[in-house]
Amino acid sequence: MPIQIQSIALIILVVLILLLIVSNIVIVQQSKAYVVERLGAFRTVWGVGLHFKLPFFERIAKRVSLKEQVADFAPQPVITKDNVTMQIDTVIYFQITDSKLYTYGVERPMNAIENLTATTLRNIIGDMELDQSLTSRDIINTRMRAILDEATDPWGIKVNRVELKNILPPKEIQNAMEKQMKAERERREAILQAEGQKQSQILVAEGDKQSAILRADAAKQAAILHAEGEAEAIMKVQQATADALRMLNESSPNDQVIKLRALETMVKVADGKATKIIIPSEIQGLAGLAASAKALLEGEESTK
Repeated sequence: MPIQIQSIALIILVVLILLLIVSNIVIVQQSKAYVVERLGAFRTVWGVGLHFKLPFFERIAKRVSLKEQVADFAPQPVITKDNVTMQIDTVIYFQITDSKLYTYGVERPMNAIENLTATTLRNIIGDMELDQSLTSRDIINTRMRAILDEATDPWGIKVNRVELKNILPPKEIQNAMEKQMKAERERREAILQAEGQKQSQILVAEGDKQSAILRADAAKQAAILHAEGEAEAIMKVQQATADALRMLNESSPNDQVIKLRALETMVKVADGKATKIIIPSEIQGLAGLAASAKALLEGEESTK
């Protein structure tokens, strides 16, 4: 009986030892880090892999995530340089770079970051007026990231990004801004309409101008062509007259031919509307000669 009790006790002891050994085997996952203490003092930081912890002497003080984390803080009241109170909430993207500093650097790190963010935001907005703070998000984000990153470096935290999520001015300021925006839109609309009417009138005037220029140019070209036609006709008439005189001179005309040409000219003159015609004496003699010849011819015909 005592031997059986001893055997059972030995088995129980072996099982307890095995359980103790198994319970002190630690597997650290990816993107994790374990801070280990021995007898209350920092010993080491375990990375990814299999580790064994001394029972009763060592303990895991903190399990740290090395992933990038996001902290969304509640809206904080801030006062601008022109004494306007606004509500601004921020979003911070940070990552733990030193597990030891994160564990022992500050108590309640997230609370410390939130308070640091609020005070930093108040300091930055306090140097800006309302309009500037509403249009300078990138500047505010950059300044806050630089200040927070420097302040959290002793805590083993790196601030990667800071974003202003919402900027909420007082209700009356929002109403005034909406009215201002509406007035600005109406002003731009009026300017665009005036510019459109101006351009339309300019185009119409330009069209009238071009049309008048084209009409004047067409009339000018017509007058030039008409004048050139008349000049060319006169030149042809003069050329024909000159050619006739030249041919007449070349044929050595006698006085009778010259008188006959003069008579033809007088016929053309008489064909007009003139009431008085002066006939040269040479032509009068020629006319008498023509009358005598006519009478002689008539007398011969009657005797026959």
